Amino acid sequence: MNMAVMEIAAVEMTLPVRKSNTHKSNYGKLLILGGSVGYTGAVCLCARAAIRSGAGLVSVGVPEEIYPIVAAKLDEPMPFPVKKPLTFAQVRTKLAASDVCIIGPGLGRGEDAMQFARDVIANSDLPTVIDADALYAVKDDLHLLRGKIITPHAGEFARLGGDLRKTPAEAAATFTAKYGCTTVLKGPETAIAFPDEKGVYISRAGNPGMATGGSGDVLAGIIGGLLGQIDPWQAVLAGVCIHGAAGDLCAERLGEYSMTPSDMIDALPEIIKPMIGR
Repeated sequence: MNMAVMEIAAVEMTLPVRKSNTHKSNYGKLLILGGSVGYTGAVCLCARAAIRSGAGLVSVGVPEEIYPIVAAKLDEPMPFPVKKPLTFAQVRTKLAASDVCIIGPGLGRGEDAMQFARDVIANSDLPTVIDADALYAVKDDLHLLRGKIITPHAGEFARLGGDLRKTPAEAAATFTAKYGCTTVLKGPETAIAFPDEKGVYISRAGNPGMATGGSGDVLAGIIGGLLGQIDPWQAVLAGVCIHGAAGDLCAERLGEYSMTPSDMIDALPEIIKPMIGR
């Protein structure tokens, strides 16, 4: 792996201008799987962020017991219920009809949820973002990470066996080299390591106001939304940039104490619009 570390801000982030003769299927069919009792907000934040990032179609699979709550919260995304116990067979067709998958936001750590996550990850050949509780599900099956995108914070990374004694860039690069995944190690200095010649990047965008529940769900949604539209390498880098910039804009306007992940989603158009076609 190329261990040269580049500041992500040095990369020109351009999003393509949309052609006039296109339709929603041209901009990615995203499947989000997650949610549990007490954690209905995570999948909703993730789905809303994906929509704001330009995703064409967003389906959201949640346990049937929270489906009415999620359905009431979401307008543009399309939630559907998954019966308990959660099984891969119930989402197989949805996964096959999708272009991108995100699994983990608010999923919970029940035995069936953990097996469900492992089965989805093992059977997905799509660009797949593994986040939150789905990272816990694979801690003893790290071979499942190959070819996937993971978005751990420091605690989740340590649980996966990542070495936090190293710098974020070194830690992410070492983990990626070992397991063949794209690693987005979130923190004050976010490190992004790719399992090929794309190398390692760092981002210092963002602020302490983003240290609140739901910020990571927004990041997963942005990356997932972009994955259906542009090259995966660019989608990950642009997603991290957009997320950090949205957080900084909210801190400037609202202050680090009062900003919320929903505020960050609302700020996305102001960050994304100047990136189109420049």
